[in-house]
Amino acid sequence: MTPASTPAPAAGRPPLSRRIDPAIATAYGCIVAMILIGALYSPNFLAPAYLLQQLKVAAFLGVIASGMMLVILIGHIDLSVPWVLTTGAMMASAMSSYGPVGAAFAIPAGLLCGAAFGLLNGFIVGYMRVPSMIVTMAVNAVAQGLMVAYTGGFAPQDSASPLMRWLATGTLIPNVANGVLVWALVGLATLFLLGRTTFGRALYAIGNRERAAYLSGLPTRRVTLLAFVASGTLSALGGILLAGYAAKASQSMGDAYLLPSIAAVVLGGTHVLGGKGSYFGTIAGVILVTLLQSILSVMQIEEAGRQLIYGGVIVAMLLLYGRQSGR
Repeated sequence: MTPASTPAPAAGRPPLSRRIDPAIATAYGCIVAMILIGALYSPNFLAPAYLLQQLKVAAFLGVIASGMMLVILIGHIDLSVPWVLTTGAMMASAMSSYGPVGAAFAIPAGLLCGAAFGLLNGFIVGYMRVPSMIVTMAVNAVAQGLMVAYTGGFAPQDSASPLMRWLATGTLIPNVANGVLVWALVGLATLFLLGRTTFGRALYAIGNRERAAYLSGLPTRRVTLLAFVASGTLSALGGILLAGYAAKASQSMGDAYLLPSIAAVVLGGTHVLGGKGSYFGTIAGVILVTLLQSILSVMQIEEAGRQLIYGGVIVAMLLLYGRQSGR
């Protein structure tokens, strides 16, 4: 066949190898590998009931990582997740102790607390131009101080409302927890936001180069503010689901979700410096981190070892993305 007779690819449509993000493909490949590795340690790892249980556990992380992804896309990070999550859970549980009326407003109250902390983060980062790492770390400390003052340093005594429990553990679909459906709704909303709205395109533009986005007329400060509000709200929602799952909130319940939420986003191919990422990759990252946690539990590796592994993974991905940017 001569070069002239070789069929050309369709105009405007890159080859399949260029349309598939290697990072996302690698993440889904690692999921299959994790499942096979887990099956070597426990025969029940391949059982449908066990996999559904893992999906239920992944839903909490998935909701939190959805907000984290929006912040990372604009080149920032949200380190206030642990205690914003805890605050949302505690305040929602506290409202449920005020009878039927309080229980009805429990979830909105928790979400409002998360949005308020996100608003504070976004205002200081977006309008006062303070680095997000410093701001969110400080806000996390403020939230921790407020909750310790509220509880007097003791374990919270308030219980989750029936709606919170149903939202986390109930089943509208047989064998599928409602928490998974909540994550699905959050995921669909995030996909629509990133792919079909001006706000989503602005997130990518700011992450690629904020100054250029500002000069082109984008409201960069407002977009940054809203990204942090979304992150705070989704962190609080994750806390509400966790409180419903455990029937009550607890001190430091969010500490175990900071590094995994960052790792899930990074493993899913979202560039840690912003401007690039797909929510399908974040889904893969969430499932991958959840399976990794499960395997480490089966192997009886302590929490300190898990944190070392998460940190090592993030550093490795930072080095990998740095080399790709250089090319």
